[in-house]
Amino acid sequence: MNIKSLLIGSAAALAAVSGAKAADAIVAAEPEPLEYVRVCDAFGAGFFYIPGTETCLKFGGYVRFQTDFGRDRSGTSDWNSFTRAQFEVDTKTDTELGTLRGFIGFRGNAENGTSGSSSVFVDQAFIELGGLKVGKFYSWWDDDLSGEADVLSTNSLFNSIRYTYDAGSFWAGISVDELQGTNAGFATVTGPSVGGIFPAVQEADNNVGITGGIGGKLGGASMQLIGSYDVDQEEGAVRLIATAEIGPGTLGLAGVWASGANAYYAESEWAVAAEYAIKATDRLTITPGAQWFGNVANRGVIVANGGSVIIANDFSNRDAWQAGITLDYKITEGLATKVAVNYYDEDGANTDQWNGFVRLQRSF
Repeated sequence: MNIKSLLIGSAAALAAVSGAKAADAIVAAEPEPLEYVRVCDAFGAGFFYIPGTETCLKFGGYVRFQTDFGRDRSGTSDWNSFTRAQFEVDTKTDTELGTLRGFIGFRGNAENGTSGSSSVFVDQAFIELGGLKVGKFYSWWDDDLSGEADVLSTNSLFNSIRYTYDAGSFWAGISVDELQGTNAGFATVTGPSVGGIFPAVQEADNNVGITGGIGGKLGGASMQLIGSYDVDQEEGAVRLIATAEIGPGTLGLAGVWASGANAYYAESEWAVAAEYAIKATDRLTITPGAQWFGNVANRGVIVANGGSVIIANDFSNRDAWQAGITLDYKITEGLATKVAVNYYDEDGANTDQWNGFVRLQRSF
């Protein structure tokens, strides 16, 4: 009995020792904890935290196919199609000085045919901290009416330094804009003429502009008043836009006046515009609109000037008007179409024409 007990006890001890060694051999190191992407709801939908940081990131953009129509839109053709791709990167971080923002918008345009041009460029790129904004971005002149029957700006994208005080229902701001390259139509052309044809040599402008603006909202109504001064041209422009929710839609009214042709507004000496955006259904918005142009610009008029000539872009004594309708239809989430049809007529000139476009856009 003693020998049997000894053998059984020895076997049990050996099994226990062997088992412990086997268990120790297959123990694996603990995996590193994974950090999953977290939603950042502090700045609205679509933002998420960059892993390991407190910076919120958002991607966006659109793909657009559009066909423009009107007189000589592409050479002698009255219509022209193009495709556009827009990709945007937006970053925001809360700091002790306010929200720090960095924004980059890339744009690519592709024209028709093998001879058509394609380009990819930075549409916007800016840094924003609190009310200070620096970089290339769209100015307040880009904030026009929602329809497509009005022309309320000439240039609206500049390299600028801007400060805006925003109290929610009221804002006020000032901007210094680089206008270099925007005044090509105003430059002096030098040199003798050959057979009545003047050489296309233009003096480069090194220009700056100053813009101030105020605006506010009260219930369903809003107002924006901006004024700009083009230092190189020594001319300025003022524009007022007001909108109000009335009935099934939104009424929009606008007026603009320019002391002379300048980088901000060079279409006419003055203009008034109106539209009514009707929310016909949850998907369809119908916007009829019209604009009157007082003393439209003389474009490409050659004036003698002491041995040289000037391509004058001053204002004439002719008036013009444009009226049309814009249809916006949401096909499904992220896919929409826009159709605009306008008729333009100018006094004493063979410029009456139909113009507009058909657009299909996938936004994300």
